[in-house]
Amino acid sequence: MTSRVVPAILLVLLVVIHAQLWVGRGSLPNVSALQRKLDQQRAANAQARLVNEQLASEVDDLRAGLGLVEERARIELGMVKPNEIFVQVAPR
Repeated sequence: MTSRVVPAILLVLLVVIHAQLWVGRGSLPNVSALQRKLDQQRAANAQARLVNEQLASEVDDLRAGLGLVEERARIELGMVKPNEIFVQVAPR
C-alpha cells in the first residue's frame, strides 16, 4: 500500500500543476492575452509620444519667435495686417 501512495501523490501534484498551466492565473492563454494588451499599449504610447513631440516643437517655435504666432492668427482666425486685403476662394 505504501508503494502506491507516493506515485498517487506525485500524480495528483502533476495534475494540479498542469491544470494551473492551462487555466490558472499564469496560464498560457492568459499570458498571450496580456501580451496582446501590452502590444496595444505600446502602440498607443508610441502614438502619444509622436503627438507630444509635435506639441513640444510647436511650443518651442512659439517661444522662439512671432512667425508661427502670425501664421496661426492668419490661418485659424483669419486675421490680416493693416492695409492688406483678405481674399477667400470658395471651392466649386
